[in-house]
Amino acid sequence: MKLKQVLMAGVIAVAAVSLSGAAALACTIKIGGLAPLSAPGAVGGGEGMRAAMLIAEDDINAAGGILGCDLKVVIADTEGLPEKASAIMEKLITQDGVVAVGGGYHSSVGVASKDVADNRHIPVVFAETWNDTITGDKQKYIFRIAPLSSWASATLWRAALLVPGIQKVGILTENTDYGIPAAQETAKGLMSGGVEAVTFSVDIGTQDYAGIVERMKAENPDYIVVLATGEAGYNFTQQAADAGMGPLDIPFQAGQVSLESKAYWENVPDGNYAFVQRIGTPSNLWSEKALASRLRTARQHVNVARTSPSAAAAARDNMGRHGEPC
Repeated sequence: MKLKQVLMAGVIAVAAVSLSGAAALACTIKIGGLAPLSAPGAVGGGEGMRAAMLIAEDDINAAGGILGCDLKVVIADTEGLPEKASAIMEKLITQDGVVAVGGGYHSSVGVASKDVADNRHIPVVFAETWNDTITGDKQKYIFRIAPLSSWASATLWRAALLVPGIQKVGILTENTDYGIPAAQETAKGLMSGGVEAVTFSVDIGTQDYAGIVERMKAENPDYIVVLATGEAGYNFTQQAADAGMGPLDIPFQAGQVSLESKAYWENVPDGNYAFVQRIGTPSNLWSEKALASRLRTARQHVNVARTSPSAAAAARDNMGRHGEPC
């Protein structure tokens, strides 16, 4: 959560530099926020982004705003769909009047929308778009705090190579600008260590994995990597378990959505051998307000403003028992 607040601070710093003297005096200053808030996007990740952006907005305005003006975050639902991304970015800039944009969860959304912002000289700081090409072409107004997909993928295949006896890895990925290169990098790394990799790809938003599960079972993998984002990771993992293919008895590299431990165990009660990479700020470095927001989400929209420091501490204790959420 704090990483996303750092994102907003970065967006604001870039925006402040880019504002002309006249524009700087025109209150209110609007910053765009990209987040997947409905399917087929990763809604859980989008809700976390929205909460962090609104926390940052409150904190900045409480501290006096930007250049004497209030900050207003205009949040747009990307749905995780690249075909809508350009139009959403265009609307934020031309109709909503934002001077900078932050956020972005799905790489395909970032790839599809960044040219619009760069051509209009609007700075963007992408938060979760891992695809290397987001900043690979070095556009003047495009920035990132997200890791490179090639680097993140290396953490997966290097971890797999440490497991004794691994000979074949099954990879479940999505047909997106995140999933395709991530699967390729992971497979390449595994093969460099003498481990065979078999990749199965699905469209974003897929819910029924019966066919994929049976095909993967036929390959008899002894390790599985899930690169499907959002709730798709829940669906595949539990359907695989129901069909008798891990994570009851096979090491299962779950998707990042499993960092939301409460939701993970509700959706994947059979995830005994599942584990997950964590990339981001550890929860012990979160602010009290971020912890309070986490508690609000877990308790179905409890008002953060009323959450006491003791409640925030309880949230921290709860995360210590059940794992760190995204």
